[in-house]
Amino acid sequence: MSLWTSLEPVSTTVDPGSSTTVRLRLRNTGDVVDEYRFEPIGAIAPWTMVEPQSLRLYPGTTGSVDLTFAPPRTSDATAGPNPYAVRITPTEHPEAVTVPEGNLTITPFTEVRAELVPPVVKGRFRGRPKLAVDNLGNTKVTASLSGSDSGDRISYEIQPSNVQVEPGRAVFVKATLKPKQIIWFGPKEEQPYAVALRRSGANNVDVNGTYVQRGFLPRWLATVLGLVVTLAIAFVAIWIAYKPQVKSLAGEKSDQSVSAIPPPKESAPPESSASAPAPEDSPTAEDKGPGDSGGGGGGASKSAKPPERTAAVAVHEIAALSEGRHICYRVYVTDSGWTDPVCDGDTAGRIGEGRPIKAINIAVSKAGDIRGNGAYVADGWKTPDWTGAKADKNLYLGSTKERDSAMEGFTIGVADGSVCQDSNLKDKGWYGHSCTKPGEWVYSGSPMNLKIPLEAIRLNV
Repeated sequence: MSLWTSLEPVSTTVDPGSSTTVRLRLRNTGDVVDEYRFEPIGAIAPWTMVEPQSLRLYPGTTGSVDLTFAPPRTSDATAGPNPYAVRITPTEHPEAVTVPEGNLTITPFTEVRAELVPPVVKGRFRGRPKLAVDNLGNTKVTASLSGSDSGDRISYEIQPSNVQVEPGRAVFVKATLKPKQIIWFGPKEEQPYAVALRRSGANNVDVNGTYVQRGFLPRWLATVLGLVVTLAIAFVAIWIAYKPQVKSLAGEKSDQSVSAIPPPKESAPPESSASAPAPEDSPTAEDKGPGDSGGGGGGASKSAKPPERTAAVAVHEIAALSEGRHICYRVYVTDSGWTDPVCDGDTAGRIGEGRPIKAINIAVSKAGDIRGNGAYVADGWKTPDWTGAKADKNLYLGSTKERDSAMEGFTIGVADGSVCQDSNLKDKGWYGHSCTKPGEWVYSGSPMNLKIPLEAIRLNV
């Protein structure tokens, strides 16, 4: 049994989001009637359609099928040459498989999305927004970043000032806004500004935000201070003008006064009382980690254990220093324990050390209540119910118990505003940045069918 095949053309080009067709001709050079089945193989097989899917040929006759390629306009459609092949299996002789090969070149396209988190920042001396840059195209994006505003009233510090973003990936850029003039008294002022992404040979992407500068002292306090100073000056002026004449009678009544003073009495010593020992500090039920259990002790501890630095402790600290929404978090790493809390887009976890995450501790400020659920590598969703925590309190996902497996993902949502996440998977790197709509939730982590452990996370509100 033999078969002759020909691709017309062997190489072709297609734009992502559109389609192109290649004709496959074949001739039955054998001596029996046979039916041939066609199956696309290779990396672009999901975007390949064969019509018809089977063809019946008599000996010496020729037929053809059409191969239609329709790659999507996403980062999955890798720019450049992509080899493809079609497996042809004859019904009469299934062992005599023929695999003609061709080449499909996918043209590059660029699509960048940028977002300021949060879009409005407030402060008296500085503001610290973050810029999330997503590469939705199929080629690497290189861009420089700069800030501008009308009136040149703000100075900008952007780290890093140049970024490279791989297809389908996202990066976070930290920015510091500093007003050039301080408002000592008066109401707050809103100053629109923009962060521009400049790329060679492409249009700039401008991301607009607002910086709300507050006065060092509020207007009402300045009014009160002025009123107090005015009253003090008026009082001194009146006192000088109408100072009363005071005559002392101390000399005339000195003898009587001395005789009227009774002799001092002996004062009784104060009663001694035993001071009760101070109660031992203990974490509340909300601040205990997953798997912890409370228990009463019979006696007081000789040395107080230092309080655990949880996500709630860290979010209270940063909220006291900076206004706006904040999120702090830490992770329980296999064979290492809890990491130190980090906040607002910093990385929590051990990347590339083979120590996956078993549990996550999260707390938010000024974002309302927080809720979520954890997915395990071995067991998936252990419980169908969500775990929740009040604002500024600890939320725990996963388990620190040795018998429980590591986490492969988690869901998270906040009641007020949105939450953004990015997960680093073992041997896969950062898996993609995404944000929720206000009041909704988002899943972050490995696709459930792959069961890849988490190694690090980054969160923003």
